[in-house]
Amino acid sequence: MTYQIYSHQQLQLKSIARLKQIYSEIACTAEVSDKRCKDSWVSAIANYQASKIQKLTPAAPDNQALAQAELDNFIADQAQAVAPEPLRIVEISFSHHEYYANDKLVASISHDDNHLTQRWVVMVNDKEVFRANTLMRCDRFICTHYKDGTLPVQEQLATPCTTENQIMAHIFNECQNYGFEILDDGIYNNNGVKLGQVGCTDGNWWVKEGCSDQQHILTRSMMQCDRCRWWTCLLMINPFLMNIY
Repeated sequence: MTYQIYSHQQLQLKSIARLKQIYSEIACTAEVSDKRCKDSWVSAIANYQASKIQKLTPAAPDNQALAQAELDNFIADQAQAVAPEPLRIVEISFSHHEYYANDKLVASISHDDNHLTQRWVVMVNDKEVFRANTLMRCDRFICTHYKDGTLPVQEQLATPCTTENQIMAHIFNECQNYGFEILDDGIYNNNGVKLGQVGCTDGNWWVKEGCSDQQHILTRSMMQCDRCRWWTCLLMINPFLMNIY
């Protein structure tokens, strides 16, 4: 009886349940090192298929070189199979995280204050695809389904608009380093004193000092690098940091 030969790439797209079924269908005897790990099932099936091809190779001297070349090509295909890119997480704020593969947005996690129990939500294409009571469960959902190839595909914008989010992520991280808190109406120090606000309107970044309503527009030269962006914002909001810098 003959069975379909699966490439490493084809196996990576299968779920663990389907891999177990394939393992049984081909009467695979290769050991699965970790039955909870998808990669272990993929490796076992791929190694078993490679061994079968080797055993079925004609022993005749005239065909030996051809059969060896076929086996070498098969093994090379397995080795060159590309696994999914690891996801990069950009923390925009405590309540908003974005997941990227290279520079492409894959999914995001947001916090729904209006829900009583499951407040963390996975969003793809601005649509809810999963909801849980902890951030880690949403993280596990994205990573697992992305690796399995079952996560809905995020439609990419013609003109990516992630730069503003990345800048806000820098500002958020630096505020956390100094014990500042970012709320909807501005940035506060650990004594509850409002230091100011940071925002972007039509691509122009601005800051407001303290409780003032006056906006200070940041010039292009001040925005040449990410480090300049968040330091400029923080220094204008809280001049005391000038001494630290």
